[in-house]
Amino acid sequence: MNVYSMLADAIRRRGGETAVSYGARRMSYRDLDGTCAAVGDWLAAQGCRRGDRVLLFLKNGFEFPALLLAVMRAGLVVVPTNAKLHPREVAWIAGDAEPKLIFTHADHVDELKAALPAELGTEIIAIEVFRLPDPVLDPAPPVDVKPDDPAWIFYTSGTTGKPKGATLSHRNLIAAAVNCIADVFAFQASDRVLHVAPLSHGSGLYLLPSLARGAANIIYDAPGFRPDEVFDFVAAEKVTAIAFVAPTMIVRFLDAAPRNDIGALRGVVYGGATIHLEHIRAAVARFGPIFHQLYGQGEAPMTISYLPGADHLGADDATLLSAGYVRSGVEVRILDDEDREVPPGGDGEICVRGDVVMKGYWRNPEATAKALRGGWLHTGDIGHFDAAGRLRVLDRRHDTIISGGTNIYPKEVEDVIAAHPQVREVIAFGLPDAEWGESVAVAIVTDDPALDDAAMLAFCKSHLASFKKPKHVFFVPELPKNAYGKVLRRTLREKYVS
Repeated sequence: MNVYSMLADAIRRRGGETAVSYGARRMSYRDLDGTCAAVGDWLAAQGCRRGDRVLLFLKNGFEFPALLLAVMRAGLVVVPTNAKLHPREVAWIAGDAEPKLIFTHADHVDELKAALPAELGTEIIAIEVFRLPDPVLDPAPPVDVKPDDPAWIFYTSGTTGKPKGATLSHRNLIAAAVNCIADVFAFQASDRVLHVAPLSHGSGLYLLPSLARGAANIIYDAPGFRPDEVFDFVAAEKVTAIAFVAPTMIVRFLDAAPRNDIGALRGVVYGGATIHLEHIRAAVARFGPIFHQLYGQGEAPMTISYLPGADHLGADDATLLSAGYVRSGVEVRILDDEDREVPPGGDGEICVRGDVVMKGYWRNPEATAKALRGGWLHTGDIGHFDAAGRLRVLDRRHDTIISGGTNIYPKEVEDVIAAHPQVREVIAFGLPDAEWGESVAVAIVTDDPALDDAAMLAFCKSHLASFKKPKHVFFVPELPKNAYGKVLRRTLREKYVS
C-alpha cells in the first residue's frame, strides 16, 4: 500500500474543500490529487523510475506539499532537506542519496552545481521557474508499492558527525500517521492546521495524518519566527491546531504580547528536543492545556511516546518532566550496555520496536547493524520508566557528563538553572577536568546584564547536589543551534576546550 492512499477517503468526501493553502493560493483535495498525479507524470517524463530519489531543498511554500506527496504517489523516494542548511551541506546529502532531481530556489542553483559531484548527473530545478502542472482530471491510482519499499529518506541533523539517511518505508509512514491520530492529536475534517515549522521535518510528517482526516492545511513562512505575528495569523485564519513546533518556539510564544484569548486554537504538537520545566509550566498557565508532547526521532518518526494536553494541566513536576506514555503499536525497553533489560526504574538506553522503526540507514549497513541490533532501534537516549509508567528521557548517551565516576545528566542541571527568572536559555555540557575527568559547564543567555557567575552559582547551590553544580559559567548572547533548532553542545564543548 502506497502511503499516499491514506488520502483516498478525504479526496472522495472532501473533493471541493481546501487541502492546502499558502497566502492567497488554495488547492482543493480534488486538485491536490490531480496535481500530484500530473507531477508524477512529469517526473516519469524526466526519466524518474520507481525507487529513484527526488531531493527537496525548499522553504515552506505552496509547491512543497504537492511535490512531497507527488514523489511518494509516483513510487519514488522523497529526500526533504531543511532550507536553513548551507548548499554545501545539501550537496553532501545529495552525494549520499544520489537523487535524480533536486528542487530548490534559484539563488541556490549555482552553488549546488559547483558543490555536487560531477559524476552524479543530478538535474537541478529552480522552483521559481517550475510551474505545477494542471491537475489530471481523472488521475490513475497511486503507484502500487510494497509496504517495505522506501518512501522518505530522513537525514539526521548530524550533531555528532555527518548526517545519516534514516530510510522510512511506506509501512513506517502509515504506522506513524495512524499512531498520531490515535494518540497525539485526533485531527478532524473541521480542523484548520497551521504549519510554521519546516515541512522537511516534523511538520511535513504531520501533513499525512491531517490530510488523511480531511483537514485544511495552512502553510506559513514569514521571515524569522515572530510570535505576535503567528498569533495574529492564528486568529485571522481561525487556526485550530499547529501541526508541530520545537520547544524553542514555545519559549518564543511566551514573549508574545498578552492577549485575551487564542481564538479557536485547541492543539499545539511539540517535540524534537527537551523543554525545560519552567517553560512548559509557564506556557500551560498562559495558554491552557493545548500542548501535546511527542517524543521520537527520525529513525522512528515522531513516534515513541506522548504526553497528552490534558495531562499538562495542573501536572506535577514528574509528569511534565516525562515524555509520557508509550505510543500505540510501539514497544519500548530500557537496556544496559550489554543490551540486557534493566530492573524497573533503572536508567539505560531507550530501545524501540514496531512498524514505526526505519528500515535502516541509506546505504550504510554498518550504522544500520549497530542501530538495529537485536531487532530493536537503539535510540542513543538514556532514560527510565517512572512509577506511573511514563517514559523519562534523561539525555543523549554521548552528552552524559561523567565526573568522578558519577553520571550527571545535563538536563537535570538545565532544568534547575532555567527556573531562574533572569535566565532565558541554558545548556549544560562537560569539559575536561584533570581531577574529576569532567566537570559541569553551562552556557546561559540572559536579558539581565547584572546576572553574574557568583549569583548563578549561589542559585545552583540551593537547588543542586554539590557534585552537579557548574564549575564553569559562560554568559553568551545566543546558543549555537542547527537548522532544526537543536542546541549544539558539541560546538560549545569545542569552543571552550580550545
